[in-house]
Amino acid sequence: MELAGKAAIVTGGGTGVGRETALELARRGCSVLINYSRSRDEAEATASEVEALGQSCVAMLADVADDTACRAMVERAVADFGRLDVLVNNAGTTRFIAWDDLEAVQTEDWESIYAVNLRGVFQCIRAARTALADAGGGEVVNVASLAGISGGGSSIPYATSKAAVISLTQGLAPTLGPEIRINAVAPGFITGRWLGQGLGDAYEPVKELMSQRTPAGRVCDPVDVAVAIVSLVAGSDMISGQTVVVDGGIHTVGPLAL
Repeated sequence: MELAGKAAIVTGGGTGVGRETALELARRGCSVLINYSRSRDEAEATASEVEALGQSCVAMLADVADDTACRAMVERAVADFGRLDVLVNNAGTTRFIAWDDLEAVQTEDWESIYAVNLRGVFQCIRAARTALADAGGGEVVNVASLAGISGGGSSIPYATSKAAVISLTQGLAPTLGPEIRINAVAPGFITGRWLGQGLGDAYEPVKELMSQRTPAGRVCDPVDVAVAIVSLVAGSDMISGQTVVVDGGIHTVGPLAL
């Protein structure tokens, strides 16, 4: 897809991978709606950066676990930009729980994590389907995780929710095609606040260990994942239903996926 003159929604777009994706889309000439649930200041700051790149942008509060909010977000994008061409499902949540502590996994963890990470992805796609098709064909990219492929990661509910996103991506390809392509990225360790807060004092040692074991010689920064997302959007029209691992090759040496 040629992105100049197009419009996108990036959920969880105020920080990390979402922020970098919004900026990368804007550099390609795309207007962006940045969705956020808690990070209002960061989302508005990112919106200002997008506008500084010469593109229209709006930051919008919406909980993707709420179907009504998902539909309102799509309506806002179409109203503001006149179209919708790209949907990046990046919003996510987790709770860090040791995998061997099964008793620590509560019903609320399953419900809250799946509500955002899986049901939210589905609801955003469903809400955007007509608008994407009406624009002449659209692109959906879901942010999964290496944890959804190899296990490990922040918790059992998180890993299984991301495995389900990969399954959803593959399953919806024939449903949405040929008008809409849908793919996913599965990042490994990503630098930044998400893992910094979750791992606490273990963050730097884990990052160093992962960097040493990764064939690329370092772990991912958010921009690495953003570039992969945009490359799927702007790339071959014959790629659909795929999940691209973005981890510098660390899955080939079998470490814990985060």
